[in-house]
Amino acid sequence: MNTQKMLSVVIPAYNEKETVLRIIEKVLKLDFVAEIILVDDGSTDGTRELLEQATFDDRVKLFFHDRNRGKGAALRTGFGHVTAEIVAIQDADLEYDPNEFIEMIQPIREGVADVVYGSRLSGGKPQRVHLFWHRMGNGFLTFLTDLLYNTTLSDMETCYKMFRKEVLETIRIESDDFSVEPELTAKICKNKRWRVYEIPISYYGRSYAEGKKISWRHGFSALWTLLKYRFKD
Repeated sequence: MNTQKMLSVVIPAYNEKETVLRIIEKVLKLDFVAEIILVDDGSTDGTRELLEQATFDDRVKLFFHDRNRGKGAALRTGFGHVTAEIVAIQDADLEYDPNEFIEMIQPIREGVADVVYGSRLSGGKPQRVHLFWHRMGNGFLTFLTDLLYNTTLSDMETCYKMFRKEVLETIRIESDDFSVEPELTAKICKNKRWRVYEIPISYYGRSYAEGKKISWRHGFSALWTLLKYRFKD
């Protein structure tokens, strides 16, 4: 792996006191990471205080929302401060392993991709077995994405999305909540100039008792978002 630091990692965090420092540590071990931009989205469990008291190297940049505004709002803040040529999204829990970035970044570095999705559903990597209805909902939304936008994604709702910075500069995020996932996908897939690839990734999913936040209710807003941006510029 070329050690040139070319990746900005944006981490939206909300009430992740138990995991946020560990995920920062894991990301910083990647020698091609130029910066971590962590946005605390109004945490109330002590996450903010923990971050304010911790000591980080100069690659870590912290931003704080005064209230909880949602994942989309946190990403909007984070994307506004990226400086590297490639950008990736990392949740603040431990469901996704940052070591997957090693494979995900290759198609972009080699000049064949503008966007890379880490797919939990394309096989080949460890997957926690749980939450049947969550899997069914994701499958339906991914099918609808492929139908509406004439594409072949296998995991539209994945957190792991990596982009050339130029791609993000063409997208204005409007969603404040979890609808940011289908919004990003819709706007990327609608713009046929972007070359989108998928890489299989592992997934260490949490149960709701363990802190998982997205629920079946978010599926309705995701459905509306996919339909809306199919016909809206």
